[in-house]
Amino acid sequence: MFRRREPVPFAFIAEADQFRSNVTPPPRERASAGQMVGRWLIGLTVVAGIAGSLLVGMPALSQDQSPAKKQHSEASDGR
Repeated sequence: MFRRREPVPFAFIAEADQFRSNVTPPPRERASAGQMVGRWLIGLTVVAGIAGSLLVGMPALSQDQSPAKKQHSEASDGR
């Protein structure tokens, strides 16, 4: 690839711990009531989707203790 021709001084990395900015970030804006309701609805929808998928999927994941009927295929007859 491309190589740098000049060496890179790493002294600025060592001095980075000593640097402190005197500029404070602006305060965060509070979310409006509509935004809070929207976030709650999205969260509830996600939780309800996970719970619903578990309720629907659990019967498919459970093992039957008593098999109802043994499947029989014509290929296994050995004719």
